Amino acid sequence: MRARLRENWNRLNGRDRIAGIDLARGLAVIGMFAAHLLANADQFVWAEPATWSAIVDGRSSILFATLAGVSIGLVTGGAVPLTGTRMMVTRWKLVLRGLMLLALGILLILTGVPVYVILPAYAILFLLALPFTGWPARSVLWAAAGTAIVMPFIQPVLDALPVWGSLFGEELDAGIGWHYPFTVWIAFVLAGLGTARAGIVRATVQVRLLVVGSVLAAIGYGLAEVPPPTTDAYWWTVWSAQPHSSGLLEVIGSGGFAMAVIGACLLMCRMRWVKAIMLPLRAVGAMPLTAYTVQLVVWAVVALLLLGDPSDLTGFVALEPFWPMTIGIVLGCTAWALLIGRGPLEWLLERGTRPVGMELTRR
Repeated sequence: MRARLRENWNRLNGRDRIAGIDLARGLAVIGMFAAHLLANADQFVWAEPATWSAIVDGRSSILFATLAGVSIGLVTGGAVPLTGTRMMVTRWKLVLRGLMLLALGILLILTGVPVYVILPAYAILFLLALPFTGWPARSVLWAAAGTAIVMPFIQPVLDALPVWGSLFGEELDAGIGWHYPFTVWIAFVLAGLGTARAGIVRATVQVRLLVVGSVLAAIGYGLAEVPPPTTDAYWWTVWSAQPHSSGLLEVIGSGGFAMAVIGACLLMCRMRWVKAIMLPLRAVGAMPLTAYTVQLVVWAVVALLLLGDPSDLTGFVALEPFWPMTIGIVLGCTAWALLIGRGPLEWLLERGTRPVGMELTRR
């Protein structure tokens, strides 16, 4: 037992593990559930502390997407992209991982829990990011910036397509995670990928993340206080900074916020005492898929047993489940990480993609 505990402790705190990324992931997972289950303010305003509870709305999932890009960047080489067979094998593994996430996401949707499950969008974003994995940092970051500026102008047109009002429009919406439209959200993934390529373990990169992200957040949220030049509904949509609007100012403000949070987490975890204190949250971030899935499954089971209907959001929120579920998940992830090791779903994804690498390597 001591040997296993020491091994798992070293895995969580060793050089191969970027503690700040785990911390940011843990915050993103818990933030998404806070957005669903807590009574938050309607609008987040920097100058009004009473509204700060709204900070989790939309921004948690954008942070999650940005961290997906960081993860893709790290597994495909970090600061120097992989080449040749190694890159090919890693890309095929990411394809299979994306398909597995899509399948899991659909299963979670079928539980009837009244949330917009992010995993289908997450899976599609994995696939869309693949062509950019061989690019250097500067090119990827420029692609992220270009997408962030252009796509909010196109998104209202895509949202108005007749397909969403068709017979199976609602199922299509859920099945591809359109609440997190990949057409816009690929910008967040590319920002994370570009950050990983820039050398995310370097202190200078971490400081730049914090500074640039804070500036972008200030610009996005600051401009949101200025009305657009016309009362046309299209321009109000494009100019929006509201959560999940996919408006230009949300992309700039919330994308910058995600970058700043990642930078802050990385810098804080350079201090050993902070790194130690944050171990429980880092344990959640080390197994984000498991934590996210378990919370939804527990939600479905409890709501079914106590309310008779897992889709009864009002009834479930009235049970005040956020803190018991969150504390349980944090303690469970911490115990699992220390006593057993990798999260079960993370282990399953790794095992599921291993044969692909072996087969391609043989060829």
